[in-house]
Amino acid sequence: MVPTRGAEITDGGSLYWVIKGNVQCRQLITEIRPFTDDEGIGRCHLMLDPQVVRTDWQPRRAFQGWRYLKPSDAPADLGKGKAAIAEMPPKLRLELAELGLL
Repeated sequence: MVPTRGAEITDGGSLYWVIKGNVQCRQLITEIRPFTDDEGIGRCHLMLDPQVVRTDWQPRRAFQGWRYLKPSDAPADLGKGKAAIAEMPPKLRLELAELGLL
């Protein structure tokens, strides 16, 4: 479906990837290209920046459709000071995130 707040999304908005029950990374949405499918339903192509930015893990159930995160609710990017966290084995990182330690 086509988002109702498209201009807001392409002005620095990101698509956050929920992987195994956690937001783990994001990609900037650079453009939204609306089109109508063969059944007459309005849809869109999301054009994403090729760079994938790793984020703090944030537990979140997978969902369909548009969700707008307030900046205060979005997970922070992993900074240079968190390089060791990014290198942890995924299983250990998941366990620490579930305990609220990451």
